[in-house]
Amino acid sequence: MKKKIIIDSVDEVKVKKIERNIKNKPYHRLINNKYLEWLIYMIGYSIVLITVSAMFKSFEINMDYFGIYALLASIIIYILNQTIKPIINYLTIPLTILTLGLMYPISNVIILYLTSYILGRENFFIGGFIAPFFIAIVISFLNVLMEGLVIKPIIKRKNS
Repeated sequence: MKKKIIIDSVDEVKVKKIERNIKNKPYHRLINNKYLEWLIYMIGYSIVLITVSAMFKSFEINMDYFGIYALLASIIIYILNQTIKPIINYLTIPLTILTLGLMYPISNVIILYLTSYILGRENFFIGGFIAPFFIAIVISFLNVLMEGLVIKPIIKRKNS
């Protein structure tokens, strides 16, 4: 529920002073902080990775230190998705067209293998080739659900 404050004043200076005081509150900077939104996304995606790790035996995340490796993996996957994945998708456009879109999850599998290589196989293990294909599909599906049902309502509630 949104609350609006209506200030009826003849003096416009007082109204601007009140608006300035509202915007200078310390919680106002926290509410509109893009880094906080990014951290909410990373925590949500690490929960997705932990869930998928519980679902598949060929995908394991080291749960020592309260799931910090899941958070690190979600940050690494985010960075790889922003940097390397567009290059992979651009290079595999002909294969993606020929396979009617089946090559797109393969790029996600490559990102998962790169994350496994960066974090180390003892902290982020993915095995086989067929299972990671389905793991990548499940991760993508759960990310869409997490973003639509959990993260966006949290951010929307936080900004209102």
